[in-house]
Amino acid sequence: MSRLKNLLFQILFTLTIFLPATVLAQIDKWQQEVDYTMAIEMNVETHRFTGTQKLVYTNNSPDTLTEAFYHLYFNAFQPGSMMDTRSLNIEDPDRRVLDRINNLKPHEIGEMIPTSLTQDGRQVKFKIAGTILEVDLAEPILPNSSTVLEMSFKGQVPVQIRRTGRDNEEGIAYSMPQAYPKLCAYDQRGWHPNPYIAREFYGNWGRFDVKISIDPSYVVAASGILQNPEKIGYGYEQEGMKVKRKKKAITYHFIGENIHDFMWAADPNYVHKHVQVPGGPLMHYFYVEDSITRETWPKLMEISPKFVSFMNEKFGKYAYDDFFVIQGGDGGMEYPMSTLINGKGSQSGLISVTIHEMFHSWYQGLLATNESLYPWMDEGFTSYGTTVTRAYLRGTPANFDGAINRYVALHKSGKQEPLTTHSDHYNTNRAYGTAAYTMGSLVPYQLSYIMGQETFDLAFRDYYNTWKFHHPEPADFEKIMEDHSGMILDRFFLDWIGTTKGLDYAVKSVQAAAQRTQVVLENKNQRPMPAEVLVNYKDGSKERFYIPLRLMRGSKKFNDKVKTNELAAWPWTHPTYSFFIDRQISEIESVDLDPNMGMVDIDYSNNFWVNN
Repeated sequence: MSRLKNLLFQILFTLTIFLPATVLAQIDKWQQEVDYTMAIEMNVETHRFTGTQKLVYTNNSPDTLTEAFYHLYFNAFQPGSMMDTRSLNIEDPDRRVLDRINNLKPHEIGEMIPTSLTQDGRQVKFKIAGTILEVDLAEPILPNSSTVLEMSFKGQVPVQIRRTGRDNEEGIAYSMPQAYPKLCAYDQRGWHPNPYIAREFYGNWGRFDVKISIDPSYVVAASGILQNPEKIGYGYEQEGMKVKRKKKAITYHFIGENIHDFMWAADPNYVHKHVQVPGGPLMHYFYVEDSITRETWPKLMEISPKFVSFMNEKFGKYAYDDFFVIQGGDGGMEYPMSTLINGKGSQSGLISVTIHEMFHSWYQGLLATNESLYPWMDEGFTSYGTTVTRAYLRGTPANFDGAINRYVALHKSGKQEPLTTHSDHYNTNRAYGTAAYTMGSLVPYQLSYIMGQETFDLAFRDYYNTWKFHHPEPADFEKIMEDHSGMILDRFFLDWIGTTKGLDYAVKSVQAAAQRTQVVLENKNQRPMPAEVLVNYKDGSKERFYIPLRLMRGSKKFNDKVKTNELAAWPWTHPTYSFFIDRQISEIESVDLDPNMGMVDIDYSNNFWVNN
């Protein structure tokens, strides 16, 4: 029976993702609200901490809630945890993890242990199940009502292995994301108590009022606005950090408004500098100066206003007044209003990782899709924006050849999995990475081909501005693309997101036909797309033949000066399509199917015909 239930769930899950967009987009998307007040005391000698948390939870759903769940992320960093076991058994483990969790000593592991929990003053029963806290509520939370959950907790900061922890490879003392008990998200699908396996995150927006008490020699940065700079000896108006040393712990007080997570970091040697982007935001930089960063970080600051201004204009305006770039020493990871990044890489790498992680503020910080279910809507769109922005800085057209090649290589390897796969459930890290980042970036890339670049750019901005702070799903994105393009795009999304079908169009033949030339195209894999054929003539002129897809019930407009002929639509059931060129074959130099690689063909070797 359990197998039958699982099958029914998978069918329902897939159908829900691909319900007609006109249905889902009209749903009034209620969302839950959180209001955290936390106080954390950090012991830098033992790497242990204690904390209290008051959470005002507002249930805006039509459901009565009788249970609740919290994330306890630090518990993943223990031998035998699900993250550890996954890393030991997957065929291509993350090189940063490998067997490192399994080899942690007791004083090196991570711990997050709630010690008491009340609801509106009444004790509640709870159970720790790895990285999830299971809670039986003392009283049901009725629709459109609030409750107060108060918790005491303690923990130990792990040696940094992935994203969070102490004493990382760049020497930063503490990177502290996922460093508090975080209530799991509840939405139209119910609770999302996903164990932490090292993938993605999902949370509800709200207010974070956090006080962090720590040794006074440490400088603390966070994803919130510091409320007491004058009391701890520095302010944002200064170009350097000046900390007053005291004998007892010093308390940093941060508030983050309308964010869905909170992160902090600390190091005795952080310097704090800032740059104002015209029209916002104020960019803050926390890093440790050495022979490398003393050169690279000031150059990053110098160029930041240029790329942030471009991002604001092209993709929609960043919604907060501040953004914090913090050296963390473990690649790059996004958090609301902030990012933790490696600080000692090359200049180009430092700029790229900052752009990429800041772009998450658009597609995760502000849109906050369920990354566990739809990582491509964040990682993919962020990767697309990064490529476009880096090309802008170079003054060159955006090039997605590398992404196409990575996708094709995975497809041909036989290890590709559909983008509907849950982030934690991919069989290989390669399949996940290529799906989320590469194939995800090729969603907007292909849509710009289908719709036309100008139409897509307008639609992409509209998607951001319409759905920020509302947790969009795939159908919501599809609906806006359809509204702007005037096309029916469900087949594109069904094939690219829900299957592993590759597209293989080919020029089957080019032959003389009286005073004309006949071209026969072939769809070898039956994943349909509109087709563009560029004919190059020996006299140096060019002519385009555009073949819409009947399924899409529309066509795009071309704004260049190439003569364009729109032909009859291609029914997807027909494996071949033929048309005539009103010139003799002797006048033709070449026929190029999809010359700009907009269709993401798995075999471009058969897309070109040359008149020998």
